[in-house]
Amino acid sequence: MRVPNAAHALFLTSLLALSTTPAAAQTPAAQKVGLALSMQRAYDSVKANLTHAAGVMPDTEYGFKVVAVPEVRTFGQWLGHQTDNQLGTCAALKGVPNPSQGDPNERKWTTKAEFVKALTDAFTFCDSAVASLTDENALQLVKQGQGETARGGLVSALLSHALETNGILTIYLRAKGLAPAAPAGNAGRGASRGGQ
Repeated sequence: MRVPNAAHALFLTSLLALSTTPAAAQTPAAQKVGLALSMQRAYDSVKANLTHAAGVMPDTEYGFKVVAVPEVRTFGQWLGHQTDNQLGTCAALKGVPNPSQGDPNERKWTTKAEFVKALTDAFTFCDSAVASLTDENALQLVKQGQGETARGGLVSALLSHALETNGILTIYLRAKGLAPAAPAGNAGRGASRGGQ
C-alpha cells in the first residue's frame, strides 16, 4: 500500500473530515475541532458504517459477488480485506508486529460469524491507536515497513481505505435490497432502497 507524504495526507484527511463527518456539521459554531478530533470522528463514522454492513448482510450472502468474475471479492472477502488493512496500519501506528502478518483474513474466513469477529477485533486493535492521535503528534514519524510515515498520514490512509470499502459494501448491500447505515442525524434515512 502506498502512503502519501505527510503534507498530502493531512490535506486529504482535512478534506475527508470536512466531507464525511456529519457530526462535524452539527458542531456548535463556537467549538473548535482540530485535525485529530476530525479524524477520530471520521473513524467512529466508518466504524459504525462497516459494523452495520457486516451485521445486516445475511450469513448466506457473505459469498455474494456483484459480478461473477474470479478477481472480484465476495462481500465477506471485502470485510476480510478491510480487517487486514486495519491490522497492518494500526500495528505500524502502535509500533507492534502486525497480528495478521502472513495470515490474511480475506481468504481465511468463510462464515459471517468469523468475518464479523475479525472486523470487531480489528476495530478493537485500532481504537486506542486512533484515540492516541493528537494535533501535536500527527506529524510524528513512525516506522512503516522499511521507511517512516507521519502518524496522521497513516490514520488518513486507514480512513481512506475504510471509506472505499464502505462504498463498495454499500453497492453489495443495495444489490441485495439492504440499506447501509443511516447518516448520523438522519434517523430513519436509509431504511428503504431510496435512502442513499
